[in-house]
Amino acid sequence: MIETPLLVDQHCHGVIRTELGLGTFEAELIRSAGPPAAGTTFFDTQTGFAVRRWCPPLLGLEPHCAPARYLARRRELGPAESARRLLRGSGVAAYLVDTGAPGDLTGAKDLASAADAEAFESVRLELLAEQIADTSGTVAAFLANLAEAVHHCAAGAAAFTCGAAPGSTAPSLGAFLAFAPGPPGAGEVRGAAGRWLARRTRGEAVRDPVLLRHLLWSAVESGLPLQLHTGADAGEPGQRPDRGDPGLLADFVRATAGLGARLVLLGGYPYHRHAAQLAAAFPHVYADAGAALARTGTRADAVLAELLEVAPFGKLLFSSGGRRLPELHAVGALVFREALDRVLGGWAADGAWSRRDAERVAAMIAAGNARRVYRLDGPG
Repeated sequence: MIETPLLVDQHCHGVIRTELGLGTFEAELIRSAGPPAAGTTFFDTQTGFAVRRWCPPLLGLEPHCAPARYLARRRELGPAESARRLLRGSGVAAYLVDTGAPGDLTGAKDLASAADAEAFESVRLELLAEQIADTSGTVAAFLANLAEAVHHCAAGAAAFTCGAAPGSTAPSLGAFLAFAPGPPGAGEVRGAAGRWLARRTRGEAVRDPVLLRHLLWSAVESGLPLQLHTGADAGEPGQRPDRGDPGLLADFVRATAGLGARLVLLGGYPYHRHAAQLAAAFPHVYADAGAALARTGTRADAVLAELLEVAPFGKLLFSSGGRRLPELHAVGALVFREALDRVLGGWAADGAWSRRDAERVAAMIAAGNARRVYRLDGPG
């Protein structure tokens, strides 16, 4: 058994505060464009089986209990107590919380309290721009207030994050950056801001490629780490899977090299090897498997091993990718620990690695790399 320290979950969202019925809970298990097909259930997925394996014992039930029984126990405890037990049972010491997801979700402070852990904010750039637009009457005021807000967030947050695709039928984040990886000119930004402010309704998301490039480059110039959604987590469910290929970010990665900002590629699966290759090629790029480990369940060790085949070990970070259900935070952490033990422990058992080296690398991926990249223990 490979010993690992308490984890740093370097990307997750808050959890739902309200009680959920069977249908609502099931709909949150996987990212899908609709409900399960008639006569089927999302519990019959790797994620569903992983939840049934790892979460019931945290609520006082036997592993693999029926979904109806598990949810009855969840209702008996209530959403707050269920979340508290699930989060505290996952072995996570710190969370980086992306506060840009819609819905009545816990923020960083509430998640920290429920988990008895530290929590840091990862500021969603698109949401920041929308909030500034709601209170700015002119283009000049919007751009000035946005610059001030980015500067203010850089002083208090752990990271910026961006996952928008510019329009439901337009290219993905990576695709439009492949066409125009550099920062837009001042005139381009003013023109795009004017068009967006003129046509938007309050709370409308940023979809303009020029404004999104401006947001990304503003974050890069701040020096704070920038998280970029790739893989199955990029865009909306049901879109073409190649929209999230992290290889499309290669030109943007080259353009940002040497500027001091670290780029973290989130959720690269099923293109996780591409993310790992970018992490290997560029000193300022890091990668994680994110929610892929929970999604792949019993195959998580294979996904993790593929990342370890390509990326330097100091460039890989753990994250659960958990969103809305505390079960996904818990499963992400517990499946990661098991996969790490199977892979690194197996190499140590075979004599390919020493146990000491296996535990050292496990500690790096579990927590040490994230603490260094996000400077969670202070400047360094």
